[in-house]
Amino acid sequence: MSAFNFRWHLRWLVPLLILDILLFMFWREKYWKAEQLKKAAAPAVCAAPATLRFGFPTERELDRYALSSFQPTLSGRPESALFGSVRLGCVGRRLMPSFHEGVDIAPLKRDAAGRPQDDVYAAADGMVVYLNRFEGNSNYGKYVVLAHGNGKLYTLYAHLDKIDPHISRGVKAQEGELLGKMGSTSSIHMPPSQGHLHFEVCVMLNSNFDNWMKRRRTKNEHGAFNGWNLIGVDPLSVYEKQEEDFDCYDLESHLRGMRPAFEIILKTGRQIDFFRRYPGLWHGAPCAGGAMVLACSENGLPLQGRAALQNEISAMGRKKYFIRGVDAAVLGRNGCRLIVRENGKWRLGNEGEKWLAMLTY
Repeated sequence: MSAFNFRWHLRWLVPLLILDILLFMFWREKYWKAEQLKKAAAPAVCAAPATLRFGFPTERELDRYALSSFQPTLSGRPESALFGSVRLGCVGRRLMPSFHEGVDIAPLKRDAAGRPQDDVYAAADGMVVYLNRFEGNSNYGKYVVLAHGNGKLYTLYAHLDKIDPHISRGVKAQEGELLGKMGSTSSIHMPPSQGHLHFEVCVMLNSNFDNWMKRRRTKNEHGAFNGWNLIGVDPLSVYEKQEEDFDCYDLESHLRGMRPAFEIILKTGRQIDFFRRYPGLWHGAPCAGGAMVLACSENGLPLQGRAALQNEISAMGRKKYFIRGVDAAVLGRNGCRLIVRENGKWRLGNEGEKWLAMLTY
């Protein structure tokens, strides 16, 4: 009797199992297709921590072709408000190109004395990691720094007239949240009529920067968020890249796609701090001593790095570094003067020596 019942149950059980499997496959296919259609119709969502969504830091929409959105220097040249070697500065007794690390955004509203009245907002979700409430100890004046994407990317808001009272270190700020009011504060005199927001999108060159400054016995009131240690990316290119990438911004993807201004091969016994924090910019085998090859922007931002080949190391001889692959079109007016040409050859200038010391400390 028990054997008979077993065979009877088995006769019905097998078809039911087959039917369940077919129904599962049918519903799974239907659900998968619905999800794909939903994703195609939905706007892009920046879910990964490496990606961000940027808004504008003031009520102005930023477009490099709408020059009225930017505040030029007293020269009146509109391009002087943009990013890059767009200015002139005194080097000794000579006027030479000078590099501007951000963009200067003009106010929409001024009072009767010409002072800006615009509010300043967080450009992306992040955390307040530094603020300076004393205008006299930096040419940034009163400024705020936010960290984004797990501390891989920073935005800086300078020359503020006021910093909102709720802003303090460790406070989370959402895109569009009030940070303060536009102004003209700076250790260098700036007339109110020239007031604007200096806005930077930047990366940190070395998290050990403060120790490097202490070793040099150099006064540093801003820790790792000193302007020397924050290397800018053109903010307008960030918005343009975001549009290309369906309303999301990925820092490392952006940097990898930039044309380098020069390459430097340098001898080092260890991996540098920068690539420990930005491993996506390092290619190939880890650096285990010897030398590395860096592809850099005009202002010294490492765009890519790799271990040097043995023939590259041998060709250096006793040199500590070697400059090659200089792209004159990208280097442009060379306002940072990290590299300089002498007797037909490229070498690090005084600013370049300082940059390399900070980078490799």
